[in-house]
Amino acid sequence: MDAQLRRAVNATLMPGFAGPTLPGWLADELADGRGAVCLFGGNIASPAQVRALTDAIHAANPDAVIATDEEGGDVTRLHHRAGSPYPSMAYLGHADDEALTEAVGRGIGIELAAAGIDLNLAPDADVNADPRNPVIGVRSFGAEAALVARHVAAYIRGLQSAGVGAVAKHYPGHGDTATDSHLALPTVAADAGTLAVRDLPPFDAAVAAGALGVMTSHIMVPALDRDRPATFSPAILGGLRWRTGFAGAIVSDALDMAGASGGRGVPEAAVLALSAGVDLVCLGSESTGEQVEAVRSHLLAAIAQGRLGRGRVLDAADRVHRLTTRLTRLRAAARPAPAEPPAVDPRGFWRRGPIEPLTGPVLLRLASPAGIAAGETPWGIAEHLLPELDAALPGHTCLTVADLDTLEAALETHPGRPLVVQGRDLSRVGFLAAASAIVLRRRPDAVIVELGWPDLAGATRIDLATFGSGRGAAAALIRLLAEGAR
Repeated sequence: MDAQLRRAVNATLMPGFAGPTLPGWLADELADGRGAVCLFGGNIASPAQVRALTDAIHAANPDAVIATDEEGGDVTRLHHRAGSPYPSMAYLGHADDEALTEAVGRGIGIELAAAGIDLNLAPDADVNADPRNPVIGVRSFGAEAALVARHVAAYIRGLQSAGVGAVAKHYPGHGDTATDSHLALPTVAADAGTLAVRDLPPFDAAVAAGALGVMTSHIMVPALDRDRPATFSPAILGGLRWRTGFAGAIVSDALDMAGASGGRGVPEAAVLALSAGVDLVCLGSESTGEQVEAVRSHLLAAIAQGRLGRGRVLDAADRVHRLTTRLTRLRAAARPAPAEPPAVDPRGFWRRGPIEPLTGPVLLRLASPAGIAAGETPWGIAEHLLPELDAALPGHTCLTVADLDTLEAALETHPGRPLVVQGRDLSRVGFLAAASAIVLRRRPDAVIVELGWPDLAGATRIDLATFGSGRGAAAALIRLLAEGAR
């Protein structure tokens, strides 16, 4: 077997793996030129543990890139057990303070660098044009291209000043969809002119700000390519290069998502992605040694069959190696850490009107499934915030309901007490909309809090919007409810 080609193929693959320690098969892969590893929530238990893990990975291959998704707000890996203390990108866009966004990017970068992580698969550069979007939402800085572009650049400046590389996602823009590409293949139906002024400018800004990578999306964009999803489209990925002059690494979104591997499998999806111009192929979470070997064997067979160019693979591997060099330079130029990262300020929330201070409130969460990108992470005001609740809102009661019958019983159990209702995407999710309507009929005095993307023109009345459901946003919401706001 051609050893150079095998190592080049290895350099282009970025698997995840199960558990908090480096498995033997992956240590062997790293020694054989594995270019990158992606960490997910299941790999992270504590700061000391994750640093020991990343040290083991770098010991097996000092040039390996360690990546993760640490966006802030709802999508976090370092804080997946407790919730992120950082605001979401939607909060930052609503605040529209570029210095704050840069400070948040820098704070996240400092934490990642301390954990031994090299590359952050963030920021989200999607313009959230469709309020029904089930996968982007509060991960986006906003619904206007110019605002999103400014904050994408600020986040990248902050993150990379801490010595961690940024990967802007999901090219050419996943914001105008009502389908989750983890589950199916969405289509963005906008014409080329709309894409040029709405979806592409934030990626132009990311490249201009020096982002080391750009991540693809598993979406159909017929105005740019009628036949292939963006991850598999030479026209779309080539357009990124010629439009912006981007010379960094093109990274695929995870190929285990249905939008990529549905009907074809991950090995063939890897062939199509590399052929189209992807340099670093994210295989997904909890890969096994057998699965990675199957992908590598399929790629080598595709090269032998002439379906995948040898030169394209060598070029992709070279871009991954150059990424490693650029990350080394970023780390060498990193500035010292500040004393404290920025916290979520309740003054940055949207309010319909004044909020009176509450005493002994019932804090009712309307349950809904977590998005796949975020995973199961503590959210909203609930028992995981008991110390903050006891200090600020003594006499509180926390409830979570997941069906309308339970909701009716909860409303009957606590009559007369102040009621705060929390939900994520109240207008988009059927149960949440129905539950909100029942609450407003029974308790028109209730405070309705949107923790997701606020559809202010929707049928559901919203009194407060936090632009995220992470720990930082929830703690700030507790302070607001205790102190009131005029």
